[in-house]
Amino acid sequence: MEPQILEKLTLLAEGAKYDVSCSSSGVGRRNQGGLGSASSAGICHSWSRDGRCISLLKVLLSNRCVYDCAYCVNRRSNSIPRTAFEPRELAELTFSFYRRNYIEGLFLSSAVDGSPDQTAERMVESLRLLRREYSFGGYIHTKIIPGTDPVLVHQLGLLADRLSINLEVPSPEGLARLAPQKKPSAIFSPMRQITGTLMEQRSLSGPGTMFKNKPASPLAPLGGVDSFFLPEEEGEKVNLPSLTRKETFAPAGQTTQMMVGASGESDQQILLTSEKLYHTFLVKRVYFSAYVPLVDSPILPSLYSKPPLAREHRLYQADWLLRFYGFAASELFTDKETNLDPELDPKITWALRNIHHFPMEINKVSFEELLRIPGIGVQSALRIVNQRKVSHVQYDDLKRIGVVLKRARFFLTCNGKYYGGRDVIPEYIRAQELKTAQGLLKEDKIRERLIPPEDPQISWLQDSASGLLPHSLFPELSGGVQ
Repeated sequence: MEPQILEKLTLLAEGAKYDVSCSSSGVGRRNQGGLGSASSAGICHSWSRDGRCISLLKVLLSNRCVYDCAYCVNRRSNSIPRTAFEPRELAELTFSFYRRNYIEGLFLSSAVDGSPDQTAERMVESLRLLRREYSFGGYIHTKIIPGTDPVLVHQLGLLADRLSINLEVPSPEGLARLAPQKKPSAIFSPMRQITGTLMEQRSLSGPGTMFKNKPASPLAPLGGVDSFFLPEEEGEKVNLPSLTRKETFAPAGQTTQMMVGASGESDQQILLTSEKLYHTFLVKRVYFSAYVPLVDSPILPSLYSKPPLAREHRLYQADWLLRFYGFAASELFTDKETNLDPELDPKITWALRNIHHFPMEINKVSFEELLRIPGIGVQSALRIVNQRKVSHVQYDDLKRIGVVLKRARFFLTCNGKYYGGRDVIPEYIRAQELKTAQGLLKEDKIRERLIPPEDPQISWLQDSASGLLPHSLFPELSGGVQ
């Protein structure tokens, strides 16, 4: 690798490491004659010590930014070396790494170099070279710069497997304070456009569409793309490009990311915003990123404060409850408790707060009720329901089925018998759960001492080369699917 390219890679990979919204593709697009594929099992991931994905070539196109977002390492006022890839340099680098089996795909983001449209045009050219000239069929995840022209958003969607626009700050007040150059409408407008195009794609034939054989939303279906995309400032209808029958637009859908701990939002605000994003824009995933203090600023946490990794973990657990367990964000909080319990996972906290629902008889309750029992996951709930069709479930069957009995025994009965040791007393159950959690924490610490940390991304590359949202939170989210 040329020293100049390696220097660029070092700087631009470092600038991209704080974006966590990359994950497995979930797309089933087959190879059409080029190099590589993007099958749902084709994106192999490894993880760094801090949990960041390093399986893709995760890099910025440029770290030259005209914005001055307080939380961003690439902000205009930060004194760091600046550089940028030319589109062909990035295409050649990605193709070279893929041929050598260093990577499985590309995660491409960028600072706002010049303007959103200028940056997007260079991203389009980079992906066009990869797809058309190098016949690259691997997975590509591309960031959309807020404020990008709809035509450029459409072009990126035709070239990439997944698109994402980072919300970053989960309230308009926080966004105005930390990133005054970013407007909510500039973030939500491309989200709405992407959702509308994906909805249009539902009627198209062929594999890889986001909504094929799936309901679009648990809420009312989305209307036409033209009526859906209306900028809040002008109120003018924007004529968006339409798909041809042979075109596939972002088959892996769209995602977004929010920071945790950079501004003063509660966990309740963050999850209510997440819930509305799922319902309004049908995003595949909302990612949470614990804020890492980078600069000394009176409007940000101290440089000496630790990233709130435990809080990030609880938010992911709660997000899982929203996506797979039928919970609403409002159920996880009370008027007095607007943050998640740092000591126990949200499902147990909810169960202890609603102890009057327990214990549940394992052989009588519905599938939806089974999902509410701590220690029972989606798969184990399905197995219980299936076994009940043949015979009653016995307590000894539960461990084989996959139920975490250490936790679940406090919240269920089996054939009328309670195995929790004593009456259903929230204080007693909480004490037992805390003991279990402390034991698991000790095991994790032992595991950390035994398993060496993985090298960060740039190191191995170098080695190889050598409910509804309150109107106070983003009123823009009140539009869309209802």
